[in-house]
Amino acid sequence: MSKYIAEFVGTLSLVLFGCGAAVLGGDHVGQLGIALAFGLAIVAMAYGIGPISGCHVNPAVSLAVFIAGRMSLRDMAGYWVAQFSGALAGAALLAAIAGTAHGLGQNGWGPGYLGEFPLSAAAIFEVVMTALFVIVILGSTGPGAPAGFAGLAIGLTLAVIHIVGIQVTGVSVNPARSFGPAVLVGGHALSQLWLFFVAPAAGAVLGAALFRFRVLAA
Repeated sequence: MSKYIAEFVGTLSLVLFGCGAAVLGGDHVGQLGIALAFGLAIVAMAYGIGPISGCHVNPAVSLAVFIAGRMSLRDMAGYWVAQFSGALAGAALLAAIAGTAHGLGQNGWGPGYLGEFPLSAAAIFEVVMTALFVIVILGSTGPGAPAGFAGLAIGLTLAVIHIVGIQVTGVSVNPARSFGPAVLVGGHALSQLWLFFVAPAAGAVLGAALFRFRVLAA
């Protein structure tokens, strides 16, 4: 059970730190600060729970690891339960602190949402960035990768993705991260949640396939 508890705690922390930076500190730290909050949360959790569960804290990452042949279907399902539960708990804690009147850092697109990018741009961004994200994850944790640096590489990659894409979708690349805030905020955020399941899953499949079929191989 320890690996599932670790995934719960890790995903809770990602939502609380990342979305918390947006909700509680966004006016002060800006887009760069929010991006660093998400990235540094992953760095912290990678070294904190990585030895226990691998620190996926993201259903798309677990899907990619499964497709790459590095985990079982049973473990992937268990990770998904832990990740979605952790994200909901993290969003609930944030709501208890800040309320939901100003949102919980939920993802979205279109008129009234940040840069007001259309659905097509949001979908392209989420698919491509998730694919690139899982390529970094699978590459930096694979055989022959420098030991001890994966957490830093993964966290910095997530930060860069947020620097590029916060105005597009708020950045998901993680269905659980989108799920927690959307469920509690409801309304428009919940109606748009489907994209943040479909696009990251598609990106995860694309990125993982490169390793599964040894297109990317040392």
